[in-house]
Amino acid sequence: MKIAIGNDHAGFELKLHLQAFLAELGFEIVNHGSDTRDSVDYPDFVWPVVESVESRTVNFGILICGTGQGVGMTANKIKNIRAAVCWNKDIASLARRHNDANVLCLPAHYLAEREVNSIVLNFFNTRFDGGRHFNRIVKMTSVIK
Repeated sequence: MKIAIGNDHAGFELKLHLQAFLAELGFEIVNHGSDTRDSVDYPDFVWPVVESVESRTVNFGILICGTGQGVGMTANKIKNIRAAVCWNKDIASLARRHNDANVLCLPAHYLAEREVNSIVLNFFNTRFDGGRHFNRIVKMTSVIK
C-alpha cells in the first residue's frame, strides 16, 4: 500500500514515528511534509497529498498538524477528497465505513504515538460499507462547486 504524508511543524515528530512504523509494515511512504520544526504554512503540504489521493497515485493520505482541523478543512476543499480528523481508532473506522474517508487527519498535539498506530491501521484496514452511505457520499461531493 502506498501512502502520502503531509505535515506542518507541529506534526514533524509524529510523521517521523509514522514513517518508521509504516515502513516496518511494508508500506510505501511518499513524504510531502515539512522535515523540520520550523514554522510553516500547512496548506503548502496539504495540496500535494490530496492531489496524490485524487489522482490515485497513492491509496490514502495522512495529514498532520496541531489539531488536525486546519489540514482537514484545507483538504476538503478538493472534490473527491473526504478528509476526516480522527483522534481514536473507533472514529477512524467509522470515517471509513460511513464516509469512505480517503485522507486521515491527525491532531499531533493530542495524540500519543501508541494511539496513532491503532488509529492508522484501523483507518487503512476498514472498508466502506456502501449501501445507504453511498447516496450520502454522492450528495456530499455534489455540493462542491
